[in-house]
Amino acid sequence: MKLQAQQDTLQQLPEVTVQSYYSNASLQRVPTAVSILSPADLQLQQGTSLLPALNTVPGLRMEERSPGSYRLSIRGSLLRSPFGIRNIKIYIDDIPLTDAGGNTYLNLLDPDAIRRAEVLKGPDGSMFGANSGGVVRLGLAPETSDTTRLQLNLQGGSYGLFHGSIGWQQQWKNYQLQVFQGFQRADGYRQNTAMKRWYTQVAQRWEYKPGYALKMLAFYSDLSYLTPGGLTLAESKANPRAARPSTAAIPGAIAQQAGIYNRTFQGGLVHEAQFHPRLQHVVSVFGATTYFQNPFLTKYEVRVENTIGFRSYLQWISNPAHATAVQWKWLNGVEWQHTSTDDINYGNRGGRRDTVQTADKLYTGQHFFFSRFQATMGALILEAATSLNYYGYRYNSDGHTSVHLSPQLMPRVSLSYLFTPGITGRVTVSRGYSPPATAEIRASDDVINNSLQPETGWNYEAGLRMATRNGRASMDATGFYYRMQNAIVLRRHANGNEYFVNAGGVRQKGIEWQGAWWVMKPQRQGVLRGIKWQEGYTFSDFHFTDYTSAGKDYSGNRLTGVPQHVVVSSILWLLPANVSLYTQHTYTSRIPLDDANSTFAGDFHLLQANVSWKLPLHTRYSLLLRAGADNLLDVKYSLGNDLNAAGGRYYNPAPGRNYFGGLRLVL
Repeated sequence: MKLQAQQDTLQQLPEVTVQSYYSNASLQRVPTAVSILSPADLQLQQGTSLLPALNTVPGLRMEERSPGSYRLSIRGSLLRSPFGIRNIKIYIDDIPLTDAGGNTYLNLLDPDAIRRAEVLKGPDGSMFGANSGGVVRLGLAPETSDTTRLQLNLQGGSYGLFHGSIGWQQQWKNYQLQVFQGFQRADGYRQNTAMKRWYTQVAQRWEYKPGYALKMLAFYSDLSYLTPGGLTLAESKANPRAARPSTAAIPGAIAQQAGIYNRTFQGGLVHEAQFHPRLQHVVSVFGATTYFQNPFLTKYEVRVENTIGFRSYLQWISNPAHATAVQWKWLNGVEWQHTSTDDINYGNRGGRRDTVQTADKLYTGQHFFFSRFQATMGALILEAATSLNYYGYRYNSDGHTSVHLSPQLMPRVSLSYLFTPGITGRVTVSRGYSPPATAEIRASDDVINNSLQPETGWNYEAGLRMATRNGRASMDATGFYYRMQNAIVLRRHANGNEYFVNAGGVRQKGIEWQGAWWVMKPQRQGVLRGIKWQEGYTFSDFHFTDYTSAGKDYSGNRLTGVPQHVVVSSILWLLPANVSLYTQHTYTSRIPLDDANSTFAGDFHLLQANVSWKLPLHTRYSLLLRAGADNLLDVKYSLGNDLNAAGGRYYNPAPGRNYFGGLRLVL
């Protein structure tokens, strides 16, 4: 990608297209709630974590309790995720990163390898299977038009942070190859938080004849990070950098060398066939193997996970050459996945395996058939889609005890209407369905809970998009109401081990608003060359309904772990000599830490800033220098709380004011 093209992506608001519905539709006309993070959006952030960029999306909340320890939710709570990501489907291009058991290791990916992210908010099982939270599609493979030959990224910062990556790409007529290598390490702010990740990715695309292409995407990630554990409020105030201390009953995080070690290889092949201008077929086959170790306070867990699957769909469209009153697209497909897990728990003797405590085999299978029909009638777009979902698992030491859930239909109906070329209204009705994940069926208390029921519910929403013709301003607003039954929530035993229960219902009402405006359009003269202002707001009015546990009634309480208000404001200043200054402020209101709403984390303000300077080395080469700081106000807060924690150990203090700097060289 040439330097001028990079500048253009930063300084303009071109028409944004959505790829998740396999039609490269204009964002302005898409009849559902979608947010796009472009390469320019990702480049504005620090680059060593996905957290700052993803948290600019209204309705999405990402936490990182220590380097590498990701949690993510869309329009919901993190109650189902003591660590990791559940209840959200994540894809890398056409390959699921989420396994058949509902677990997603997003922290395996190097942030520099991600060029684009699309966030589909709310239940969208009609195309992507069981979920009640939403879908994230990440672009890892390079664009076919990208002509970058070699790109080097280096970055360092506070608390031993170092991140380096190098990517090489070459195009030979109809064949494209990319090789990417990344390495990241950090000591972390707290004790017992060191992190290290080696990441290698290979992608290729071969268009062996016009309209027919074979793509391959594969990566290997070797990730390790230590886990400090939660502190009480008194402990976090006395020494926020401390790890969880030992007690008379339970050894601490340092004594047990608590941490996560994950080595994963994942890959897939995708074949695209344009049989006819009106008929397209896509099929992908994929697999993954994971070796996972987790020395914890009370045990040492080892898991070996293997996943295989395929996804295929056929899309038929009306004849675009015929100027009929109705233009339509009809897509039908199937996705199938199977994950086997050997889960062995040992005693933990100072970070070393002791004798075997439990050993189980779990086999999880899920498949679904999906169909989507879209009709465009002038200013009106009607979209009707559905999927039929099958889910089951086998478990025990021999893996022979079976549980099969009833097949579930997940319909979605959406309408959008183009009132003017720059104003679109939309309404959506969809059903959410999310079965318990493998890590919830067999939680860290080593008890297989086959009575755990899936989450289900209906979602209703309406939205409005506005954009000026010259691309100077845009706005997207959504209001929704989601009524969930059998919500899955986390509980903890006194020793810290986890288990899950169904918590009656949850009523979720919310508003999401995001806008961007070029206060000063980019120009070539003056002290100020351009000013872009962006604003995002999330209102989450989420409450338990019909929830009684251990004789206590939590009905009417706020949903644990969800702030009611989040405001993200940013300004990009374009200065002479290709210098730019980016500032971002985030306000998060207080957060309930237990189902009883007896304890809250306080509200907090975060301020970050960075400055970039682009030096053209040649007409096609460039060097970008960057420096910045996070938490400029030196706020004391917890970026990821342990919900319903035993003994009041809710808090994972985040770093105070910290700094970073780096460069990007494109040849």
